[in-house]
Amino acid sequence: MLKTEDELAIAVRDATGPLNIRGGGTRAVGRPAQGEALDVSGLTGVTLYEPAALTIVAQAGTPVAEIEQTLAAENQRLAFEPYDLCAMLGASGASTIGGVIATNASGPRRIHGGAARDYALGVRFVDGAGIVIKNGGRVMKNVTGYDLVKLMAGSWGTLGVMTEISLKVLPDVEDTATLIIEDLTPQQAVGAMSRALASPYEVSGAAWIDGAVWLRFEGFAASVAYRADAVQKDLSKFGASHLDAKADWTRVRDAKPLHEADAIWRVSVKPSDGPIVAGALREGCACLMDWGGGLLWIGQTGGDAGATHRQLQGHVAALGGHATLFKGPDNLRRAGPVFQPEAAGVAALSAALRARFDPRGILNPGLMADG
Repeated sequence: MLKTEDELAIAVRDATGPLNIRGGGTRAVGRPAQGEALDVSGLTGVTLYEPAALTIVAQAGTPVAEIEQTLAAENQRLAFEPYDLCAMLGASGASTIGGVIATNASGPRRIHGGAARDYALGVRFVDGAGIVIKNGGRVMKNVTGYDLVKLMAGSWGTLGVMTEISLKVLPDVEDTATLIIEDLTPQQAVGAMSRALASPYEVSGAAWIDGAVWLRFEGFAASVAYRADAVQKDLSKFGASHLDAKADWTRVRDAKPLHEADAIWRVSVKPSDGPIVAGALREGCACLMDWGGGLLWIGQTGGDAGATHRQLQGHVAALGGHATLFKGPDNLRRAGPVFQPEAAGVAALSAALRARFDPRGILNPGLMADG
C-alpha cells in the first residue's frame, strides 16, 4: 500500500508492465483487471476544509464516508450524491473520493445540480511517466490552461492516478419530501417526470422505481411543502399520489432493486427514449429510470446476458446514447466492449489523450477499450 504521492510517482515511473490501480476496491467495472496492483488507499485524509468558502481538499484514498461525516459536522454535503457500487458488486472495501471522481460517480441530484466533475475545483495526479501534475485550484474561477480536472473525471484511471482533489461543497438542506405516484408505465412515468422537471418548483430528483414515480423536493421546510403541494396538484391527472418524508433515495442512487441480478447495465439516453429502451428489454430483464428517464439501470437474471449486452449497445447507439456493463461474469466482461464503443473521431481523440498522458500504456490498460 502506497502512502505518499512521492512513493506513487516512483512506483509508476519504475513500473515495467501494466498497473491495476486500486483504491477502495468498490468499482470493479470494465474488463477484468490486468497487471500489478497499485494500491493507493493509503493516500488518505482531509488536508484542508474551509466551511465558509464551501471548499474541501482531500487525498484521493479518503473514504467518501469520512468526507461526508466531516461535512455533516458543519451542516454541509457533497452536492452530486455519488452512487456506491459496494453492495451491487459484492465488494468489501470503502468507496473513496478518488474513485468517485475517476468514474464521475453522480446520483439522482445530478439532474438538478450537476455531476461530480462540475464540483471538482482542482486535482493532483501522477501521469503514466511518473510525473506529478497539478491543475486547478480551490475556487470556481481558477484558470490555469487546460482543464485537466474535468478530463480526469470519468477517465477511470487511464490518464493518471489521482493523489489529491479539491471540491466545492454545498450547505445541507433543512427538509426533504418525496412525492410518489404509484402504478405508472414507463411512458406515463416519463410524462409525469418531464412535466415536474419543467415546472418552476425545483425538483431535485425524478425517478421511476418499482412501478412508481418518485419526485424529490429539498430546501427550507415551508418551501418544500409549498412546492410539493403545487406539483402534486399539477400531476393529479397521472393518478393518486402521496408525500413521503422518509423515502430512501439510496434505492435509486445505487439501483438497489436490481442488486441480485446476474448482469447490470447503466444506460444513458434522451429522457424521451427511456421508455423505448425499457420496452425493448429481453425476457428476464427489469429496470428503473433516473434523471427523468434519461438514465436507466437494467438488470437481467438468467438468460443470455451476452446477447442482451450486444442488443443494448446496438439499440442505444442508434438512439445516440451509451450503455455500460456495470456487473457481469468475467467471461462476459472479456467478450466485448464493456463501455459503449466510441465513434471513430472520439476514439482517435481518446487514444491521443492516453498516448499523451500514459505513453507506455500501463495505467489500467484495456479497461475502457481493447488494449
